[in-house]
Amino acid sequence: MEKLQYISQGNTKNEQELNIRKALDNGIKWVQIRWKNAPENELINLCETSKQLCSEYQSMCIINDHVQLAKTIDADGVHLGLSDGSIEEARSILGENKIIGGTANTISDVLQRMKESCDYIGLGPLRFTFTKEKLSPVLGFEGYQEIINQLNEKSVAIPKIFAIGGVGPEDIQSLQQIGIYGVAVSGWITNQPSIINELKALSRF
Repeated sequence: MEKLQYISQGNTKNEQELNIRKALDNGIKWVQIRWKNAPENELINLCETSKQLCSEYQSMCIINDHVQLAKTIDADGVHLGLSDGSIEEARSILGENKIIGGTANTISDVLQRMKESCDYIGLGPLRFTFTKEKLSPVLGFEGYQEIINQLNEKSVAIPKIFAIGGVGPEDIQSLQQIGIYGVAVSGWITNQPSIINELKALSRF
């Protein structure tokens, strides 16, 4: 599984598509399409186009929230927030071979996601970010360390955890040392897509 995700940004379909194209041109191998409050027909069109682009670039295409849409366009999987429907239901719709990720903010969320057998966990936010309207409590590095410590105390295998929410290049090595599997980056890649190579080099992705 790739260790660097790009979570798409943009207020219009054209902005979203342009940002996704730039990320793919600069070597991203995992795109999560996230466009909240989008008009339905425009979201469908964006996802169809993005899936085709990702296929051309041999990159993964994950849809945020919309399980049925992911099935319709044959996306590589979905990412579900804590209030976006169950992992189990998504699995029954998409099948065993698709990637299903889930958001978490606390140790209990992480344990719930592990019990639900999602493929990876998006844990955050690391710090304050404007990309999310309803931001969960900020974890900081200490919060990630505490959750990893609690998992170790329970003697459970550490799942594939991606740090999300305000993650920048300077954070990657510290997160890896804590035991975080990968990072999901939005703003940095949107504003400076050429940074993808630096992010890969920093994290040995």
